[in-house]
Amino acid sequence: MKANELETMRKSFNTVKSRSDSIKDSPSTKRLKKRVREIKRDSIENNDFYLNQAVESLRGNDIEVIMAETSDDALNIIDDLLEEYGARVVAKAKSNTLGEINLKAHLADDGIDVVETDLGDRILQLKKGENKPVHPTGPASHLNVSDIAAIVNEALDVNVSEIPREIMEAVREDVINRLKDANVGISGANVIAAEEGSCVMVHNEGNISIVSLKDLHIIVAGIDKIVPTLEDAISLVKLETIFATGKYVTSYMNVVSGPSKTADIEKKLIKNMYGAEKVVVILLDNGRSQAIDECMYCIGCGNCIVHCPVYNAVGNEFGFNNYLGGRGVAMSKFIQDDKACFESGLYMCTLCGLCTLNCPVSIPTNEILENMRKLSAEVGFYPKAHGKIKDNVSKNNSPY
Repeated sequence: MKANELETMRKSFNTVKSRSDSIKDSPSTKRLKKRVREIKRDSIENNDFYLNQAVESLRGNDIEVIMAETSDDALNIIDDLLEEYGARVVAKAKSNTLGEINLKAHLADDGIDVVETDLGDRILQLKKGENKPVHPTGPASHLNVSDIAAIVNEALDVNVSEIPREIMEAVREDVINRLKDANVGISGANVIAAEEGSCVMVHNEGNISIVSLKDLHIIVAGIDKIVPTLEDAISLVKLETIFATGKYVTSYMNVVSGPSKTADIEKKLIKNMYGAEKVVVILLDNGRSQAIDECMYCIGCGNCIVHCPVYNAVGNEFGFNNYLGGRGVAMSKFIQDDKACFESGLYMCTLCGLCTLNCPVSIPTNEILENMRKLSAEVGFYPKAHGKIKDNVSKNNSPY
């Protein structure tokens, strides 16, 4: 990342800190942290049970459920669905899971226009060159208003001033126009409630509501997103919102529990009133079933990278795809392989533990990475300078 982008990112992160400081240490938030930690522990330790329950409940709600073992499996499923609906334009909501499977690049290769509906993601999509996000809820936090105005003016052939509202209105108008031809919406899910068969999505912009109203709504979620009940799901997204935005709740909370329907005429059920006529949930494994349990506790707030000294120094070079910072490095081993883990920044981490200290569910990321370094070295992935130091100590009783 460029120096000015790192500086802007750090300023944005300081804003996040100041917003959340007033409520993240409140008694209610402390109780919520403890509860969510227990929910995630139970959900991960009993994932097979809750996964089976979720599949049964979702299907009972007339939602089609398809299991995907790998990224390629998920992409092939999406390809088939888009072909079924003849989709050439797709409305997409912000999702780390969709970034994990590289959905945009895959569909672009097929000539399908994927329109990002989240403002930050859309700005990155319009930007030439590197467009990796820097925060799970604020993907364009490294770009200042001047940078964004220049990106929008060039990409959309407009002439907006360096005024945030003008920029927002120009992007919104462009997105709405492009979505007129979209009959498919694709999103992730913050949480899935197993008992009720409900997918919970939180957002401030209202864009997920638009995505979910297309004829076909595809939801791609990792199996780690499943929790026992809707009450548990609400607790989790509330804690995520506190640590990501400094608010107790977002502007919108969508709970999708089936296709659009009505029974207002003689109580006869009729599908496809205003929203989706078909909802498909793709449950993705992609290494999750092999991952260390505590890697799966993450609720996606991004508070770890806000406080990470390494991330604040180098930015999104430290992480894997849309999974940023140390936890992203850890996940890369299971999503991809040891080589990806090494190249994502396994040895960048200082092991200071600030990520764990500031994680609302206390994921011991530094300990996980320390153990992964040992495993990585055993299969030959370690900084070559370390090998020289080891040889010097062995031969000369000194690292020099």
